[in-house]
Amino acid sequence: MNQINNELLTGDLRKNLLKISIPTMLGFVLQAVYDIVDMIWIGRISAAAVAGVTIFSTVFWIVSVLNEIIGSSSISLVSQSYGSGNSERTVRIVEQTLTFKALVAIIAAVIMLFTLKPLLGFFTDEADVLKAALDYGYIRIFFLPIMFSSYSVNTSLRCLGDAKTPMYIMIVAAIVNIFLDPLFMFSHFPGTNIPGLNLGVFGAGLATVISTIVAFTLGFVILIKGTDKVKITLKGLFTLDWGIDKKLLTIGFPSGMEVLSRNLASVFTLKFVSQYGTNTVAAMGIGGRLFNFAFMPIFGIVMGSSTIIGQCLGAEDVKRAKDTAKFSALLNFIMMSIVSLIAILFPRQVMRIFIDDVNVIEVGKSMIQIMIPALALGGAAMGLGSVFPGSGHNLPLLLSSLISRWGVQIPLLFLTTRVLNLSVLYVWGSFIIADAIEMLIVFISYKKGTWETKRV
Repeated sequence: MNQINNELLTGDLRKNLLKISIPTMLGFVLQAVYDIVDMIWIGRISAAAVAGVTIFSTVFWIVSVLNEIIGSSSISLVSQSYGSGNSERTVRIVEQTLTFKALVAIIAAVIMLFTLKPLLGFFTDEADVLKAALDYGYIRIFFLPIMFSSYSVNTSLRCLGDAKTPMYIMIVAAIVNIFLDPLFMFSHFPGTNIPGLNLGVFGAGLATVISTIVAFTLGFVILIKGTDKVKITLKGLFTLDWGIDKKLLTIGFPSGMEVLSRNLASVFTLKFVSQYGTNTVAAMGIGGRLFNFAFMPIFGIVMGSSTIIGQCLGAEDVKRAKDTAKFSALLNFIMMSIVSLIAILFPRQVMRIFIDDVNVIEVGKSMIQIMIPALALGGAAMGLGSVFPGSGHNLPLLLSSLISRWGVQIPLLFLTTRVLNLSVLYVWGSFIIADAIEMLIVFISYKKGTWETKRV
């Protein structure tokens, strides 16, 4: 056990970070690829279909607060326990994360099934848009527990320093989804005579669900069979440990509230955007997928950084934890600056990948050119902010979200769209201002150093 721990706790921290982050990054990038492929195929149906999926995705990810609470807690619990050399407790935490998150997801799915239609009606009354959102949405909600558990499998393995296995799992799932999308959505597989199921938007949701089931099954079998780092048991999965479960709820609670705050802000933002019409909503949906894709390398670095920081704090090596966070921030800033430059120079070409509608492309062009610089700021902030999930001190993440989104962005949106009736360009500009404020708060919280003494 100690020998395994030393893989990340000794040697060149830059090499260690890249060693664990690159597989994670590649896995996330490929996951984002099939998310983008979904939108590309959906864009071939209609702008209304794109708008419907966009609205559902905004509503659906409100429940990700629950996944974030437990997932963020598990990062600090698993990595610090593993870093301290306590193998028995590490296994128990992994088991409880899987079981407890599945139970919470079941409750969330039931609530969402009953509230989905009224929530969607908050954004639009267009029949085609609502139908697309419901066709795509119900099946995604029904399989929410599998989705949550799939995340937990991959997170647990990464926290133990095994980033390659989750990468392979995500690659398989992405290939399955990319193949099934056109097969399920259209009457014929595009460019061939192979007959398809012609399920439309519902087919996209079904393909995503099947790929998630594949990912969970592969990961679960690996954990049950055991690796040199962890081996869970069925008995452990069917026994609740309230001591651990309480920590799974409380440690990540600020982080979960941060996600809730951010997602609710996205809901209100989408409501403001919807007054500009379906084309603008469709453009924002494409932009959301595009930005998520651009952020995937950042998520890979942050996941790797949080894991190393958690293990360093478990081993009481604060200096190494700080050095890891600084390098993570620098790496993210450089990568996102390059991505931003490419997108700013070729915005129409980027939008044309997703949709042929000239009006949507024109709206998306301005969105990309104005919002894309925020990627570099966001990347640096997330790099430094990796100390918070690693340590379990997640309150700064909540404060940064509340102030930047609700204290700055939402009032700006209300002023520009409802009071001054300005163009949608000012909506895009509000994102840059909010991200800059968020980065400042994260930096101040990092320098304050409370996270350095936090242990879970």
